[in-house]
Amino acid sequence: MATEVKTVLKPLGDRVVVKRIEEEPKTKGGIVLPDTAKEKPQKGKVIAVGSGRILDNGQKLPLEVKEGDIVVFAKYGGTEIEIDGEEYVILSERDLLAVVQQ
Repeated sequence: MATEVKTVLKPLGDRVVVKRIEEEPKTKGGIVLPDTAKEKPQKGKVIAVGSGRILDNGQKLPLEVKEGDIVVFAKYGGTEIEIDGEEYVILSERDLLAVVQQ
């Protein structure tokens, strides 16, 4: 029997791993958008966080976000990767723009 191994990402320093949240493929007026007209979403769920940023004085500053947070991030920020068929974005905390409060 083959054992499936799930890859786990642990970001370094002030980086976070985000899984994009797909938006509704319709406009507010109800028009369905084709895949070619859609932009990549700038909102996602934080999957993993790094240990924090190291300041000039050597202190470690923890990140402001935590796993499970929904965040808005810079349009062209981060590095896109695919692992086990899932797409993720690795971003520096400075590329995060906001945490969505619900």
